[in-house]
Amino acid sequence: MNCPACNIELKMSERQGIEIDYCPQCRGVWLDRGELDKIIERSQPASSERHVFEKQKRKSSFLKDLFD
Repeated sequence: MNCPACNIELKMSERQGIEIDYCPQCRGVWLDRGELDKIIERSQPASSERHVFEKQKRKSSFLKDLFD
């Protein structure tokens, strides 16, 4: 599949079980159905972790690791 923005062939990368299609030229990112939901799910701390999360600053986010 080609990038809709610049017509370069998209590259595929798998990060933490989620496939991400990206353009090496414009750095655009495309996700297949359900992948955004997985990213959102994993980026939110569990309810038991929320209390601790609010008191501590998070050093590294899930999204940063995913798109690094």
